[in-house]
Amino acid sequence: MNAVANVYSTGVGRICPKCGWPANDCKCSSNISEEAVPAKVVAKLRIETKGRGGKTVTVVYDLPRNSMFLKDLSQELKRTCGTGGTVAENTVELQGDVRDKVRALLQKKSFTVKG
Repeated sequence: MNAVANVYSTGVGRICPKCGWPANDCKCSSNISEEAVPAKVVAKLRIETKGRGGKTVTVVYDLPRNSMFLKDLSQELKRTCGTGGTVAENTVELQGDVRDKVRALLQKKSFTVKG
């Protein structure tokens, strides 16, 4: 009777809990590298309508890739503008044309705002 022994190997390293791939090869959205938030944040604004069924979306982009920073900023922007929105990679997307409100809030937070 031959028994096959399971061998535990640490050679693979960390495994992504969502997709099961090794963390350095992970392709899912949970693999956002955490950047440090710089002292002087530069935020860029733009309006998009293409691919959104004719709806206008305000996009704040080129933000640091830090999930907690993006989540907190998104919640604050949505609350201030009274609109819905989401976080996607290093951008915050808000429903509607709310550039003026977004610009005012970001400048109040000492961000450099372009666009």
